Amino acid sequence: MAVVKLGGSCLDLLDASWWDDLARHGRERPLILLHGWSRPLQRLHPCHRRPSAMLRDRYGNQSRWTTPEVIDDIKTVSSAVSREVLAQLRQRDVTAEWLLGSDGLISAGPGERLWWRGRQLVELENLVGPPTSVNTARLDHTRPGHVPLVTPLARNTAGQEVNTDADRAAAAVAGAVGAADLVLVTDVSHLIADGQPVHSITEETAITWRNKVATGGMRKKLRAACEALERGVERVVIGNAPVTALLTTHAGTVVTRA
Repeated sequence: MAVVKLGGSCLDLLDASWWDDLARHGRERPLILLHGWSRPLQRLHPCHRRPSAMLRDRYGNQSRWTTPEVIDDIKTVSSAVSREVLAQLRQRDVTAEWLLGSDGLISAGPGERLWWRGRQLVELENLVGPPTSVNTARLDHTRPGHVPLVTPLARNTAGQEVNTDADRAAAAVAGAVGAADLVLVTDVSHLIADGQPVHSITEETAITWRNKVATGGMRKKLRAACEALERGVERVVIGNAPVTALLTTHAGTVVTRA
């Protein structure tokens, strides 16, 4: 079993040969997909491109300021993204189904309430929360040739529909289903350190980089990688190559426990 998260920043960059490779993998082995929505959401309306659309918490973690209206926009673009992904797979003889994470699949914990606004930490209502559990019964139909595609929204303990980080949701799903591999497909080829691509790191190094070096999206990916390893996933690969190249470590950065 492998779990692959398709980054919202790179969906437009995936060509026919990339989809050929993914479909071939999905016909041979069980595969679960999750997707992001960053670039499609920014295209939907200028308000999602403004600096004020993003918040940073007291620990330096970045999050989209999510209101009920933003949830609606996420659903709008996710519906379009999912139709495209499912069409790409079906054209290549792989059946697929779209699952909304907030429809009983992904549960989320309480979200951070203190956010930086200028030079002050203020309390803001933000419909976000970290993934805490996955209802694997919703994924029972996964098999070679049939691929679930998950939109990583979630429900919190109050029953609210919330935004949850797609990389961390992919880590939670991978751990819950006992996947050996988690692949985070993004718009960069590798992690970069001192101007050089990094081909492999340990979890210990990933934690250090996450806390002291990485920023923005890469910080989230390293956090997700560590959470996946903690949940029993054997390795996490980050990159923008075909999935087969990433899984055979011919491309990307591999994160392992040792």
